[in-house]
Amino acid sequence: MRYSLLAGGKRVRPILCIAACELVGGDESTSMPAACVVEMIHTMSLIHDDLPCMDNDDFRHGKPTNHKVYGEDVAVLAGDSLLAFAFQHIASATVGTSPARVLAAVGELAKSIGTEGLVAGQVVDIASTGQKDVGLDQLQFIHIHKTAELLEASVVLGAILGGGSDVQGGKLRNS
Repeated sequence: MRYSLLAGGKRVRPILCIAACELVGGDESTSMPAACVVEMIHTMSLIHDDLPCMDNDDFRHGKPTNHKVYGEDVAVLAGDSLLAFAFQHIASATVGTSPARVLAAVGELAKSIGTEGLVAGQVVDIASTGQKDVGLDQLQFIHIHKTAELLEASVVLGAILGGGSDVQGGKLRNS
């Protein structure tokens, strides 16, 4: 888990989460667990995406992928563990906001990675492999669901946990 989580990257999702929290008047510390969680989930998606049954990538950020270092079985478990730990962490480490807001954040997060988000994009990505006539609509669907949904969730989580109104959250969602 540490090998991939600490491998580097731009940390765009955590930055967006913290910035959105501050934008709606919240304190950075309130959004820090969620900022960590979106990075854990992003990392899980990369570990799984790199697997031979998906994209079969050997390198990420110039380093061998998780499955190349630890084997496919451990890579799957590392990704699964990051996902489980992400939900545990947001539920137990988020302080300074109401339980209702934490629950709303958990729901938002789950939606962004499930059948309405990342998983949907990955399924279409896999189904598109080897196709010669992948259209723009199909590519947009993949990118929106595999990438944009978690980016959007990062911003919305920050707004929810920062105490933002539904109107503020909606505006950030549609930006």
